[in-house]
Amino acid sequence: MVAFKEEFPYLRADSGQLFEFNRAWLQKAITQAADRAGYPSWWLTEHVTESITFYLRLRTDESVVAFSQLNQTVRYVLKVIGYKEIVPHFRPTPPPISISLFEIAEAAGDGYELAFFDLLEKRVAALTATGATSVHFFGLQPAIKLLCSAKTWTRGCDAMREEVTCFIREKVFHESETRADLSCSIR
Repeated sequence: MVAFKEEFPYLRADSGQLFEFNRAWLQKAITQAADRAGYPSWWLTEHVTESITFYLRLRTDESVVAFSQLNQTVRYVLKVIGYKEIVPHFRPTPPPISISLFEIAEAAGDGYELAFFDLLEKRVAALTATGATSVHFFGLQPAIKLLCSAKTWTRGCDAMREEVTCFIREKVFHESETRADLSCSIR
């Protein structure tokens, strides 16, 4: 993946998974850390978020920044501005992940359901290894039409949509039994 000059570099988790930088995600992580440290509605949350955002925007020479490096940068900023008591509470999880079901269906090939489910299972396993707490599956309808080799929606598509939805829920539910913080949406 390549980050363009006007955009932010990607974040790389320890697992190797790449994430797009999300300002709202960072602000939420800082807000939660401040709340846990005893600073509800901390007035500097937005300023710290903007500082880190500006810092990442300047890093146009790098297309990828390690998630741990971003974590260290936020901790450093908190120490420098005199709020080191928030640092131990800053434990961000990776940003929300979006997975294209259509791309997985394309990779599996027309009408190859078994390959699709195998690839989908591997993607779910990989994303849970990242520690992500939110995943969004999108492109369900076009993926189903591709898998069913259908130009228009049919009863077979309805059945396949139900099968894919149940499969995703089962895999995510299995993972969320060990991690109660994993949320999922399918569209």
